[in-house]
Amino acid sequence: MANHDNGYKLLFSHASVVADVLRGFVKEDWVREVDLTSLERVEGSYVSDDLRSRESDMLWKVQWRDRALYVYILLEFQSTVDRFMAVRVMTYLGLLYQDLIRQKALTSSGRLPPVFLLVLYNGIQPWRAALDVADLIEPVPGGLEAYRPRLRYALLDEAQVPEMELESERNLAAALFRLEKSHDPVEFRREVGRMAADPQLDEGLRKSVHTWLTQVLLPARFPGLSLAEARSLEEVHTMLAERVMQWTREWKEEGLQEGLQKGRREGRQEGRQEGRQEGRQEGREEGREEGREEGIRAFQDFLLCEIAERFGPVPETIRRQVEEAQDLDELKKLGKRLLAATSLSDLGL
Repeated sequence: MANHDNGYKLLFSHASVVADVLRGFVKEDWVREVDLTSLERVEGSYVSDDLRSRESDMLWKVQWRDRALYVYILLEFQSTVDRFMAVRVMTYLGLLYQDLIRQKALTSSGRLPPVFLLVLYNGIQPWRAALDVADLIEPVPGGLEAYRPRLRYALLDEAQVPEMELESERNLAAALFRLEKSHDPVEFRREVGRMAADPQLDEGLRKSVHTWLTQVLLPARFPGLSLAEARSLEEVHTMLAERVMQWTREWKEEGLQEGLQKGRREGRQEGRQEGRQEGRQEGREEGREEGREEGIRAFQDFLLCEIAERFGPVPETIRRQVEEAQDLDELKKLGKRLLAATSLSDLGL
């Protein structure tokens, strides 16, 4: 839990990531009215008048239109559902306003600036907590209803963002969310490859993404996978490619073993009818052959996907050669050439 929160704080300490979230996932008109290049990090730890400390996860301010008016953006990261989140953000907001009053950081009209409250949630269970503090307070008739506070926060539930929307958004925040949702090693590696090749990622952001991947997300997503030696996003991408090829070989071997066991079962059955020894032998041979064919097909599919990801649509001649190749050693050699290839001609097909 602590690693997750710290990892997200690290990523969202970069203005470009915050801007991507607002630009891509907050579908409100005011987003178009602010200057996202003016995003500025603000200290988010406060001490209330009774000396109790409160700390928000991330606080930013941004200029609205051409005025010296700042819209404060309070980001609160959650990996579990907090039923009383509305009370927490209301507390943060009150402490923020107290601090702005002490600083005399008011608008030109002497008022407090508006605050956008955003909870970013990436837990497994759907978020069912109240979005407005008023919904947490027991309604009482007779006039008390007028005194019930109302304060609403916005929720970005990563798991509920449609896949099509995530795919259509080509920004870093969307890429991070896609990685959070991905459990497919091949897709995961492709996304890391896209980020590694993104020229818009500055050095500081690359280091933050690298730290988040190697210390938070990858250990949680693929237990036992160690990428401690990978010093950059490019090295993470390369090591993931090697690991995916290893997984493919393991899946192939598992297919062979399953085929062999199936053959033995069929062999026993046939042996009862036509002779135990002959049936076992035939079953073993059929199982080995079936498992071998399944492993080759899986490896062929993997190579074609990788070629398409690296170099675009696969030419028909190359697709045919890969699909017709039946020698596993030959396919492995092609996989090694693919890792080092910079163009289709490097594949030697």
